[in-house]
This record gives sequence, structure tokens and C-alpha cells, in this order.
Amino acid sequence: MSKVILVTGAGRGLGTDIAREALATGHQVVATGRRPEEVEKALGGPQDNLLVTKLDVTSLEDAEAAAQAAVDRFDRIDVLINNAGNFFAGYFEEITPAQMRQQIETNLFGPMNVARAVLPVLRKQRAGHVITLSSSAGIIGQEFCVAYAASKFGVEGWMESLRYDVEPYGIHTTVVEPGFFRTELLVDASTTWPEPTIDDYAERTTATVAAWKSMNGQQSGDPAKLARALLTIADQDKPLQRFVAGADAIEGVEAKARELLAQAEASRELGGNLGYDDTSA
Repeated sequence: MSKVILVTGAGRGLGTDIAREALATGHQVVATGRRPEEVEKALGGPQDNLLVTKLDVTSLEDAEAAAQAAVDRFDRIDVLINNAGNFFAGYFEEITPAQMRQQIETNLFGPMNVARAVLPVLRKQRAGHVITLSSSAGIIGQEFCVAYAASKFGVEGWMESLRYDVEPYGIHTTVVEPGFFRTELLVDASTTWPEPTIDDYAERTTATVAAWKSMNGQQSGDPAKLARALLTIADQDKPLQRFVAGADAIEGVEAKARELLAQAEASRELGGNLGYDDTSA
């Protein structure tokens, strides 16, 4: 069944793959990005079932305009795929407060902005699906990823709780936790690399930047297959609420689940008896 699918960050990387696959399978696509001309070029030019519109996810006004343009063109929105994001790499002390705020602004408040613009449409329809790209770094803390992980852990909490807000109106939610895929996240246009500014971190920072840069293009995951998987989920009557994408991510999430259970058990004696003692003397 053809759906109207709004994709953020459709100008390159995974967003382009999602939009391209959606068009190929007969969906109507609202492909958004900060530079619409690049989005349209990436998708092969104008098409009857394609609307390209400007959207910087940090702008609520852009998000509202994109949602209205989608409704004006296609009369509805069935699926929102929050894909746009970036990566501020580095150790916490070498990431400036401004960079940390920018990371959260793009990766957390960005999809929130788009959801705020789209949800009134979905509620009016009493149907729809919000899919937001998180990361395995939204479940598992990692070295050199403190800002990115903070933003994605926020996405996890927001999406897991948003489900309860919108389910009564026929709206589904899915949070996606990919492992390492050959997207463009590690290219300079998406990643801000830190400069060594603290002697204690300098050697580790230099080595880690080199290691991460060498990983680009060598990741095991195929973004075209991930795009197809996301569209499969968007077509499910009862879509997954959490989609762990990639064998590496599944392995990591399983290990984290075991670790959490072990930590809960280890906390039982000290943490399990902290309630008020209601017995009277």
C-alpha cells in the first residue's frame, strides 16, 4: 500500500537511501534537507511522487512549513522518518559546552521539532507512524562518543515515552538502533573532530580520530538494506517499537541487557530495602 513518507536528512547517506527505496517501491515521498537542490539531485531530479522541501531540523518553523507542504501536496502524512543528525566526537572535557548543546539541539531537539509539526496531522488522521533513528550508542555508552551518546540516550527516552502519549490516536512509534553502517556519519560534513586541547587526552585523541576516520567506508552494515528494513517496519500492522539493526548492534544490546540485569541483582541487597519502614514501635 502506498504511503506518504516524510524523510529528514534526505540529501545524502542513509536519508537518500531511504527516500530512493521508498520512491522505488511506489510510495509518495517528502524528502527534506537543509539544501533542497542537493536533495533533488541525489534522488535523480523531479518526480511525480516526490516533494523536495527545505528543512533544517533545528528550526521548528522549517518543520511546520515542511509538514504543511506535505499535506498541501499529498493531503496527508503516513510516516515520519527522523533520520537527520550529526556527530561531535571527542572526550567530554575537550568538547566545548557550545558543541555539546549543538549536538543535543540537532540529534534530540531536531527530531522533536519535526514530530511537533507532524503529530497534529497524524492525530487528525487517527493514524500514522513516527520512526526515529537512534543508535547503538543510545543504548551502550562508548569511548569518544559522550556527546553523541548523550543525544541518542535522550532520543531513546523520548521515543519510548512518546509511545504512550500517541498510541490512543492510532499512532505507532519505532526507535531504531543501528550499529555500524556505511552511511556518511563519519565524513567531515557530518562529524566534528576534536582538536587535542588537554595534554592528558592528546595522545588518545589523536589516535582515536585516526582510527575512526579509517573506519569510514569499512563498516559492515549496508545502508540500502537498512533502508529496506525500515520500510518493511513502516508497512507492518503492529510495527516494532524498538528495532535493533545490524548483527553488531544486536550482540551489543544483548550484552548490555545482561549487564543491566547483573547490576540490578548486585544492587538488590543495598537498593531493595530503601523504602519507609511502616512498622510502628
